[in-house]
Amino acid sequence: MTAFPVTLQWPGRTQPESAVAASAAGALPERDVNYLLGGDNLSGLSALQNRWAGRFTLAYLDPPFLTGKQHSKVTRKRTAKGAIERQLTPAFDDRWQNMGEYLGSLGPRIERVRELLAPNGCMVLHVDPKTSHYLKVLCDEIFGPGCFASEIIWRYRRWPAKTQNFQRMHDVLLRYVKDPRVPPRFTTLYEPLAPSTLATWGDRKQRAVLDADGRRARSSTQEEPTPGAPMGDVWEIGIVAPVARERTGYPTQKPEALLERLITSCTAPHDWILDPYVGSGTSMAVANRLNRRAVGIDSSAQALAVTKQRLAELQCKVQLVPVSERPVRSTRNLGVRKAS
Repeated sequence: MTAFPVTLQWPGRTQPESAVAASAAGALPERDVNYLLGGDNLSGLSALQNRWAGRFTLAYLDPPFLTGKQHSKVTRKRTAKGAIERQLTPAFDDRWQNMGEYLGSLGPRIERVRELLAPNGCMVLHVDPKTSHYLKVLCDEIFGPGCFASEIIWRYRRWPAKTQNFQRMHDVLLRYVKDPRVPPRFTTLYEPLAPSTLATWGDRKQRAVLDADGRRARSSTQEEPTPGAPMGDVWEIGIVAPVARERTGYPTQKPEALLERLITSCTAPHDWILDPYVGSGTSMAVANRLNRRAVGIDSSAQALAVTKQRLAELQCKVQLVPVSERPVRSTRNLGVRKAS
């Protein structure tokens, strides 16, 4: 891979330092079970390199968003008088000294994720508009600009904030393929046709009829019904409502519908999925429902407990594996990871 001519620099940036992680995680037996690695995800990703490099078809990363906050798991209980009582338990810390420290933590993890991807696999990095442009350049450095596949905008509705600005109502998902020379694992998804299209062309497939110059002259209607319009890169999916059945109480939990769309389009049944910021376990829960297998990593005790309980309720086989750790220079908050 040739060097990318545009790079990010910040005070204190160093070359990635290898993490020593000799643990049971490196020798996970492959069988009909999912794995939940408890510990620093950099150590966990390093431990997987020997036996699992090139095995994952999809890696979904939902790291901290640089919010500058301590996030807590919310447990709601009803008192004897019928009132709802909220109990907060610390889940992960998203406070960083600066942008450089934040990017310095993500860079080595993205590098290790890339090595774990299959040749036809891809990584989806879930961030917000505050950091997406920095991480786009960083991912171009690590993967190569030719590996950039798409920027997906996840649009949602939420309670408006009091701000003299347009309301932020979207996240950014950056998708990179492992090797642009290899056809990626991808299944085209479809969305309903616009009412105007249905009124004009109906619900049958259309075939372009070209003139002598190769220009479209007209369309002919086929007998086969159309599956709809190929899905675009702006997705409108609601956030997890406080009263939703899938709500776990873990902060920043992502909706199953979002992960279902990613997993369905970027993997096939029996493929392996990697989530190094597993959080509430949404990716693993959806992977199980779609007949995929997954490896999740997190060092938050709350995240591990929520994910384990969630998978148990789905009767999903999961094995909890500890990860040995060694502190890694130029990183902090290694054990505080966001929910997916």
